[in-house]
Amino acid sequence: MNASPTILVADDDADIRDLVTFKLEQAGYRVVAVADGVQALEAVRAELPDLAVLDLMMPGLSGLDVCAQVRRDPTSARLPVIMLTARVQEQDVALGFGTGADDYVTKPFSPRELLSRVQAVLARAAT
Repeated sequence: MNASPTILVADDDADIRDLVTFKLEQAGYRVVAVADGVQALEAVRAELPDLAVLDLMMPGLSGLDVCAQVRRDPTSARLPVIMLTARVQEQDVALGFGTGADDYVTKPFSPRELLSRVQAVLARAAT
């Protein structure tokens, strides 16, 4: 098994992408950071990370689009996905889980809470 899990971070907001990347790298994870959904899907296919953190609203493909495509591909179907989004309406959360997300974190978020959720989702995926 990989010594340090690889996490894909896809967010079109550079500040959030940098913050999440910093926090995850500080915790010992290898991070692949991209700015949109098309790059996220390419990274999933090229890297097959251990977990993906996807912004819901991105140019090109949304996090939901990426998650749906990841779930349809047998190679990546079991990839854990955390949605990271400013969309907090109940129907948005339901749509995220309905598309196959394993967790849903709303912005603004605590970097420490996001890290805890990443660790929890990775632990569940390992069992």
